Amino acid sequence: MRKLITTFLLLFISTFIVAQEEDVKEKAKALKNSTNLTWDGNKNLSENNFVQAEVDYRKAIAESPENAAAPYNLGTAYYNQETYSEAFGRFKEAGEATSSKEEKHKAYHNMGNVFMKRKEYPKAIEAYKEALRNDPTDDETRYNLALAKEMQKKEEEENKDKNDENKDQQDQQDKKDQDQDKEGDNKDDQNQDKKDQGDQGDQGDEKKDENKEGDGDQKEEQKKKPEQGDQPQDQPQRKPNQLSKQQVENLLRAMQNAEKQVQEKIDAKKVKGAKVKNEKDW
Repeated sequence: MRKLITTFLLLFISTFIVAQEEDVKEKAKALKNSTNLTWDGNKNLSENNFVQAEVDYRKAIAESPENAAAPYNLGTAYYNQETYSEAFGRFKEAGEATSSKEEKHKAYHNMGNVFMKRKEYPKAIEAYKEALRNDPTDDETRYNLALAKEMQKKEEEENKDKNDENKDQQDQQDKKDQDQDKEGDNKDDQNQDKKDQGDQGDQGDEKKDENKEGDGDQKEEQKKKPEQGDQPQDQPQRKPNQLSKQQVENLLRAMQNAEKQVQEKIDAKKVKGAKVKNEKDW
């Protein structure tokens, strides 16, 4: 039984080792094919045949993910074509595919260059720092790192100046708006004062018109009334159908004459012996 178990374990181990060897061989073969395709891509790229070079690099990447050179070279081709987004993706892929510090250094250095083209200076600084961690002796990366820091500082100062300028312009605009508002309020007040003065003027005109009308009425009334100089103040006004003093005197005088005539007639009859009438003739 023990012998059987030992035989089974040896068989399993042998099979596992064989499988690993086969896998290693397959990977090695794939890597070799990928490398050959990479060389083809390099050749086509050197002959300015970018389209065919791109095809070769893509095939090389699909053949073996362990070939960091294929994505790196394809990223370089994109970078030279100023297709920076594609270039960054391939550089990042190359940095993740390799375990070599030298290759990682190159990949991160070029990622920093892409960020510099995009003017994304904080990201460029981080990429250059990662490149220097893998190769602290590279003066070019150190120079690019210093340049990225300087560009970031300059950009921050420009943004600050721009913000200050915008703030000054906004303050000036606010002040201008306030002045216009005040000017508008003053105009409204002036218009209101003019309107009030106009209303007062209208009222004054109305009063003048009323006074004129009143004066006219008074004058008209005075015209209708007799002047005080026309009649004595102590002389009472005569009522309708009332006899004047002269008329009364004339009437009395006429009555006296008539009475005198009657008396003369009576006296004449007495003389003649006429009968006396008991009735009065008047």
